[in-house]
This record gives sequence, structure tokens and C-alpha cells, in this order.
Amino acid sequence: MPLISDGQAREDSWRHLEDDEALPADGAAVTVSLTRWERNETELRDWNGRLGLRLAAGELAEQVGEDAGRFDLICVAFPAFTDGRGFSTGRLLRGRYGFKGELRATGRVIRDQFFFLHRVGFDSIEVADPKLAEQWADALGEISVVYQPSHDRRVSIPQARWQSRAAAE
Repeated sequence: MPLISDGQAREDSWRHLEDDEALPADGAAVTVSLTRWERNETELRDWNGRLGLRLAAGELAEQVGEDAGRFDLICVAFPAFTDGRGFSTGRLLRGRYGFKGELRATGRVIRDQFFFLHRVGFDSIEVADPKLAEQWADALGEISVVYQPSHDRRVSIPQARWQSRAAAE
């Protein structure tokens, strides 16, 4: 499935393993479910390739906790575009648990949410229709004014006003 990452379409280089599927011998970049991570943590800590984690809807950032730093990629599933739990999960992984790797939204997300996903820390999103990937990438530039500071470090209107007052004094 194509991805949008840093505003550009690209192919997914990760292999998404099922819970009963063996780790590949070639040291490829793989993702595993939270269930598999909890069940096989010792084996996965010794994995010689890049390791990613998949969080299903309802699995929370707190369940990953301080282990977040062990992963190069965390995929957060959105079961419906009306389900906002993934936004909170992403924000907590970045803010509370200091996750520095790639944070990816998967599932049923609509284009209008991409900007806001980026604001809370998501780097990439799976796009179902590759023909629309370029349109998704354009979504990041459509909103230029923000009111709250966030993970993306855009200067909000209140911050800009405060900075201009401080500079004038």
C-alpha cells in the first residue's frame, strides 16, 4: 500500500508479520502486533533487523509505555474516520513517551484529517488509492494558521503575538 511520508508518496519497505509468522532470516524491517510483542518480547529484543509495532484500535500508548523507544516504526490503526483514539495515542507516544521513530496512521482516515495527524506527530499515512496519493500530500499545505502549539512546532497565533510584543519591548 502506498504511503505519504514527509509530503511525498513512497512505497512501504516494511514487512507486516502475522502473530504466528516466523521472523525472516534476512533481518528485514518487520512490524509485529502488540500482542506478539507482549508474548515474545525477549525474542524480539534480540531481533537483528529494524522492528516496528502495530497498535490496533483500542490499544493505548500506555500499553507500549517506555518500550516505545525500542521501535523504529509504530503503526496506529484507525477503524473509522470518526474514531479519534489514534490521535491521542500518537500524541502520547510523542509527548509522554518520547517516541522518535516513524509514527504511521493506518486504516480509515480521510484526507481532511492528515494535517491534524501531522500536528500530533504522525509522519506517514497509508493511502488506499495510489492515484490520490499526490492529493493527500497537498493536504499538509492547505492550512497555514494554527491556534495551539503542537508537535509540528508551527508557531501559533498566540505565540506569534507574544513574540512580536516581546521583540517590541
